[in-house]
Amino acid sequence: MPDFSPFFPLIAIILGVLFAVGFIWVATKLMWKVAEPNEALIISGLTRGTLDTRAGMDFKIVTGKGALVLPGLQTVRPLSLTLNETELKVSCVTSQGIQVVVEGVVIYKIGDAPPFIANAARRFLGQQPKMESQVYNVFEGHLRSIIGSMTMEEIIRERDKLASQVRSASGVEMEKLGLVVDSLQIKDLQDPTGYIQNIAKPHIAQVKMEARIAEATRNREAAEKEAEAAALIADAQSLSAIRQSVAQANAERARANAAQAGPLAEATARQQVVVQETEVAKLEADREEQKLQTTIRKPADAKAYAKRTDAEGQKAADISAAEALARRTELEAQANARRTEMTAQANATAAAAAAGATKVTGEAEAAATKAKGDAAASAIKAKALAEADGIKARAEALASNQDAVISQQLAENMPAIIAAAAEPFSHVGQMTVLNGGEGVNKMLGGILAQAGDYLPALRTALRNGKDAKDSSRTPTAPGA
Repeated sequence: MPDFSPFFPLIAIILGVLFAVGFIWVATKLMWKVAEPNEALIISGLTRGTLDTRAGMDFKIVTGKGALVLPGLQTVRPLSLTLNETELKVSCVTSQGIQVVVEGVVIYKIGDAPPFIANAARRFLGQQPKMESQVYNVFEGHLRSIIGSMTMEEIIRERDKLASQVRSASGVEMEKLGLVVDSLQIKDLQDPTGYIQNIAKPHIAQVKMEARIAEATRNREAAEKEAEAAALIADAQSLSAIRQSVAQANAERARANAAQAGPLAEATARQQVVVQETEVAKLEADREEQKLQTTIRKPADAKAYAKRTDAEGQKAADISAAEALARRTELEAQANARRTEMTAQANATAAAAAAGATKVTGEAEAAATKAKGDAAASAIKAKALAEADGIKARAEALASNQDAVISQQLAENMPAIIAAAAEPFSHVGQMTVLNGGEGVNKMLGGILAQAGDYLPALRTALRNGKDAKDSSRTPTAPGA
C-alpha cells in the first residue's frame, strides 16, 4: 500500500486556498451591488458623496454599474427611474368667468442627472408612491393660475400653448422634487355651462349648410352625369337601330334585286324588241304620212287656199260695195234732212215776219217750234231709211258670200277651237309618250281631227245664227 503522508501538507494547502477563494467569491457576491438600467443605487454609511451631489448630501449614487457595499458599515437602497403617470382633473375658471373642468395626464420621472436623483432620494426614497400626489398638487395650482389668464376660445384653440406654459411654470418646483416632465397632455375640456357647445353651434350650422350644399352639388353633378350617360346610351341605341335598319334595308334590296333579276332581264329584252318594233312602225308611219302629204293633203290645201282666197276677195269686194252704198245713202239722207231743216227755218222766219204786226209773239213761236219738229222728224226718217238700206245691202252681200264669211270666221277662231280641244291636257302634270315623236304626232292629229269633226256643226251654227241675226235686223216699213 503506497504511503501518501508526504502529500498531506500540499493537499492541506490546496484545500485552504480553495476555501479562501470560495469565501472571497461568496463575500464579494454578497457585497457587490449592481444598478439596473432603470434604477439608481443610493449607498449611505461609510462613504463619501460624489462631486455632483449638493453639499450636505454625503451619500453615493450609483447608476448603470456596480459598487461594493460593506455589510454593517453601508446601506444600499434602490431608487426607481421609470416613468410615472398622474391623471389630472382640475376645475378652473377662465378670464371670462366661465367654469371649465380640465382633464389631462402628466408623464414624469426622476431625472437622470445626479442632482435630480439626490433631490428625489431625499424626498421620495422609500416613499415613491407619494410622488403622484405631489405632482398633482403642483400641476393643479399652475393649471388654475394659467387658465385664469386665458379665454375659453384660447384654451380650445391653443392647447399646446396651455401645456407648454404649465410645464414652464412647474419646472422649478419639479426640479426641486428631482422630477422631470416627459409629457403633459390636455385630454378633455368639460363645459358645465354649455359655453363650448354654444360657440360651436354657428360653426356646426355653417358646416351642415356647406355639407348640404356639397351634397346637393354632388347629387346635381351625379344627375347630370347620369343624364349624359343616358343620352349617350340612347344615341348609341339609336345609331345601332339605324345601322340595323340600313343593313336590313340593304339585305331586303339585295333580295328584291335578286328576285327581280330574271323578270327584269326578260322585260329589258322585251323592251328592246318593242323599241325596234316601234322604230319600224314609226318609219312606216312617216312613209305613209309623206305619201299622204304628197298625194292628198298638199293638193287639198292648195285648193282650199285658192277657194279661201277667192272667197275672201269676193267678201271684201261685196262688203266694200255695201259699205259704200250705205255711206252714200247716209250722206244723201243727211243732206236731205239738212235741206229740209233749212227750208223749215226759212218758212218759219217768213211766217214770223208776215204775222209780226197782226199776231202775237206766242203764235209765231209755236209755228216756229212746229216747223222745227217737222224738220227733225224728216231728218230722223231719212237717217232710218239710210241705215235700213245699208243693212239690206250688207245682208245681201253676206247672203251671196255666206260660206266665205263663215270660213273666214272659222279660220279666225281656229286657235281658240284647238285650245278648247286641248283643254283636258292642261291639268296633266307629267305625260309619258311611249312611242316618242310618233305618239306626239298622233296625239296632235287626234286633237286636230276632233276640231275638224266639229267644223260642220260650227259652220251650221254660224249660218243659222247669221240668218237669225239678219232677220232680227230687218227694218219695218216706215209708218207700219
